[in-house]
Amino acid sequence: MHFHFDFSASNVLWTITFAAELVLLVVLLGRDRARRFPWFTANIVLLALLLLVSRMLLNRMPAVPASIIFLVLSCIATLVSWIVVAEVARRGFARASGRSWLNATIVTLVIAGVVVWLWGPWPAWKTFAGGSRIATMRGMGMFADKGSVLVNVLQIELAILLVLFGRRYRGGWRYHPQMIAIGLSTAALSQLSIRGIWQYLASHTIIHSQTEYLRMMTLRERMYHANNVVYLCVLVWWIAWLWLEEPGTQGSVIANQEVEQGG
Repeated sequence: MHFHFDFSASNVLWTITFAAELVLLVVLLGRDRARRFPWFTANIVLLALLLLVSRMLLNRMPAVPASIIFLVLSCIATLVSWIVVAEVARRGFARASGRSWLNATIVTLVIAGVVVWLWGPWPAWKTFAGGSRIATMRGMGMFADKGSVLVNVLQIELAILLVLFGRRYRGGWRYHPQMIAIGLSTAALSQLSIRGIWQYLASHTIIHSQTEYLRMMTLRERMYHANNVVYLCVLVWWIAWLWLEEPGTQGSVIANQEVEQGG
């Protein structure tokens, strides 16, 4: 009897990442973090579902239905990601005044909007005209693509604001909003870097042979593997910090007393 195990990098990363997302969900639910961060929890559920769909359906269904399912989930995940940014900001800056909220929101949205406008090529409007299924799918793809860039920029801005001003509004170091924001910004920086590098290479590289094409595809796969490794590290970061209690909470005080008594 012969056994065959496919231990390719893609399969290993997929398995570990999916397992880490499930562990994070257990932490969010078991440590009662989901009640405080319901949209962040919903976002992790959607990301796990997208990961599952990408592996289980895309290669086993006709291309068009599978693409529609993936695009719908991607658009929903993009919308939820925007809400997550607002949720983490609201928790991290709970003591901020209404005027500070308004000023910070305007500045961050303007900066993020400019970045999205300048980021990458925009498709011609005629590609979305006609009302056909293909046009609709292109529109959904653009929404998910540009929406993800927007949310990545907002996540980076939120982390910077929390690191600089979080302590003033009870969102400083070791508090869950800042820990979540740091993870979000790390994943966002990785995604934007990989996208930018690949777009530059794709636009400045001329393919002359099948060998060069395969070399470019291999490079792309390795870049996306690197991005997946960063996301996996972010998941571990969230698992660790969301398991711990925030400073000043009852659980944290009890833990500190136990450590002092044991010493």
